[in-house]
Amino acid sequence: MHELWQSVLNEIETTISHAAFTTWFKDTELVANDNGKITIAVANIFAQRQFQTKFDSQIRQILINNNIDVISIDYIVKTTNKQKTINREVTTDNPTPIQPTVTNTPKLANGGLNSRYTFANFIVGGSNDLAYTACQAVVNHPGTKYNPLFLYGGVGLGKTHLAQAVGNEIIKLNPKTKVHYTTSEAFYSDFVNAMKHKLSGFADKYRKADVLIVDDMQFIAGKEKSQDEFFHTINKLHQQNKQIIITSDRPPKEIPTLTDRLRSRFEWGMAIDIQMPDFETRCAILQAKSESSGVTLNQETIEFLANNIKTNIRELEGVLNQLMAYSEMRGIEPDLATAEGLLAGATHSPTHHITAKQIINKTANYFQLAPADIMSSDRSKHIVTPRQIAMYLLRSETRMSFPNIAHELGRKDHTTAMHSVDKIEKAIKLDYLIREQVAEIRDKLYA
Repeated sequence: MHELWQSVLNEIETTISHAAFTTWFKDTELVANDNGKITIAVANIFAQRQFQTKFDSQIRQILINNNIDVISIDYIVKTTNKQKTINREVTTDNPTPIQPTVTNTPKLANGGLNSRYTFANFIVGGSNDLAYTACQAVVNHPGTKYNPLFLYGGVGLGKTHLAQAVGNEIIKLNPKTKVHYTTSEAFYSDFVNAMKHKLSGFADKYRKADVLIVDDMQFIAGKEKSQDEFFHTINKLHQQNKQIIITSDRPPKEIPTLTDRLRSRFEWGMAIDIQMPDFETRCAILQAKSESSGVTLNQETIEFLANNIKTNIRELEGVLNQLMAYSEMRGIEPDLATAEGLLAGATHSPTHHITAKQIINKTANYFQLAPADIMSSDRSKHIVTPRQIAMYLLRSETRMSFPNIAHELGRKDHTTAMHSVDKIEKAIKLDYLIREQVAEIRDKLYA
């Protein structure tokens, strides 16, 4: 069965992105073939849903092509031996709260890298699969593929994790590689300190690196001398085919008071946007984070958190940590009721329900149109794109069915909605303008 499943995986790998293959197929196994009744084990309940809805027909056809008479396919979740950390022992009427387990501080690896930032614990979804794939390519071809690699996006979306994962993976493959991780603020402080005290060796600290990773580049804006020094640094590294990775909260062209020559250097290689993860990816992140702490959350609790935290991954993880700590201290299960109670008291986390009308109105206002224009049959380009974005947001933010999306927009055929959502999903990965428009409308929805 192992050879059969390997044949299936080999075929599938040629039809989907590397990031998607790694995310959904990495921990799968064909566990049974009982006269055509196939059983396939997958990593978690969210992978199970993906296989049932997205990959089933493809797997079925490949099995048939391999002379398997398929009667049914059952996708099961792999069992785990991890024990929950919830302590249920209560010895008095007023027990002393149990303190949450304190984890060890992550070790810093070569060049200031955080050892816990790896590809293995990075959850890949539609919002970041292009960035993930590019980072994998950099690991395999440092200095020659996508150099410099410029990752940008909002706070807490995984830019630092991905950038440092590249460094950690390169060191794992070649321990002698000199990787240096820093922030633009630290670079600026080092530069000012070297000038003030006339210290030597500042340039060598950065220019002798085989891989230079600089976080939060937006903070170098307005610091002209530091920009000049950084320009010469990346010029030197680039000429020697040394890898440069940069992160920022915005693309190079939108960093204010950035010198033209430094901006042009940033645009030499590949600039990739990372967006807020979609609902399924948020669920997968919560599942992975909770299991890594030894706690298994039920599906309804995970989906409740994923539905209500749509700002960034850090807040998502923060609420999850609060839930687990609160439950551990009180010796209770981290269930839906507890999660609802925590979010009800968290004023920073909007939990209001987004309606179809709000999405249509916000999209129309953003493009300076009337809602009636979006719902009309007008095929003008300046109306078609906003209409498609509205359909995409109806799908991503409310998980509305395609027939219902078509109905909300006054369409009879739901295939129009399917086509529109698919088109915007693809455009988000390739078209910076569409990404920004969708992100800004989403921000207005949750403002």
